[in-house]
Amino acid sequence: MKRLLLIPAFLGTMAIAQEYKYEITPVIGYNIAEGNLNLENQSLIGVELQYNDVDSFLKPELSLLHTDADYENSPLSTDINRIAINGVHEYDTIGSLIPLTKVGVGYETMNRHLFENKESIFFDVGVGAKVPLTDAIALKLEAVYMLKNNDNRWDNNLAMLAGINFSFGKKAQAPAPVETAVDGDDDNDGVLNSLDQCPTTPAGTTVDASGCKVVDGDDDQDSVLNSIDECPTTPLGHVVNSKGCELIVNLNVNFENNSYEVDDASLVRIQKFAKFLVDFPNYNAQIVGHTNNIGRESSNQRLSENRASAVKDLIVKEGVEASRVSSAGKGESSPITTNDTPEGLAENRRIEATLTKN
Repeated sequence: MKRLLLIPAFLGTMAIAQEYKYEITPVIGYNIAEGNLNLENQSLIGVELQYNDVDSFLKPELSLLHTDADYENSPLSTDINRIAINGVHEYDTIGSLIPLTKVGVGYETMNRHLFENKESIFFDVGVGAKVPLTDAIALKLEAVYMLKNNDNRWDNNLAMLAGINFSFGKKAQAPAPVETAVDGDDDNDGVLNSLDQCPTTPAGTTVDASGCKVVDGDDDQDSVLNSIDECPTTPLGHVVNSKGCELIVNLNVNFENNSYEVDDASLVRIQKFAKFLVDFPNYNAQIVGHTNNIGRESSNQRLSENRASAVKDLIVKEGVEASRVSSAGKGESSPITTNDTPEGLAENRRIEATLTKN
């Protein structure tokens, strides 16, 4: 087996769409009150503040709502103020809509307490959607059900809300890898022409990193001398680096949380990798998916398998024979850095490729 010194051209400089840390949504709406409250249905105003820079299924939201409500069959009214802490989850886009759900807990205050109404805790759950207008502005529509405790009974409110959602504070993103073209290997010794100091080595000769004939042993036949081989039991056929260890290529594929749909920027990198396999048909690839430790271990294992399979299918779609590409998932079992920071969680959520020579 010959060693191939790969330069990952297929990972070219690709800009990844920035996300935003913060959202603010001024809202107006209409509240439908349960009959026990003896309150007329009322209009309301408010604001919602959401923080997105957390690696979590739910994004924290602070909701503030105010209304001046009239009591039924009475000249009296009351100010109602509600504050709630919610967790918001946004789903994959459906057409031009971004569906969302929320759940949380809050507290309601009233300045006039008639018909056994009182200040009290409430629980809420909601559904809604965003309709993007620009990169950072969207129309937001919601229906929020609130269950309030009034002495010995539970009363209901349903708020229908609409607002304009403003996003700001772009998240920092890691610099994209520099694109370098893959050059040839004229003497077929596994060393690229640009690095080959012995460009006329006869076919079948075991060579070192410079493309010249080796002088000591190579027990695992990976074209790296025993004296410098840090992985002396590499399986036959696996492509290795200059230290004799299996070459692992990070494809820099990006997924949304709990999703295995490949985004457009990642698709371009996958297509470049597929082109490499088309141009070098004597190499096979295994696509391996990894996750961080957020969520259940069994779910992460399935997610890593699904992501690896999705990338494999895209490579085959680009014209690579299916028999030359396999996929596997390792879940959260093989982190490359700590899972204790947002950066580490993102780095461990990755797709890698290993190459073998057929």
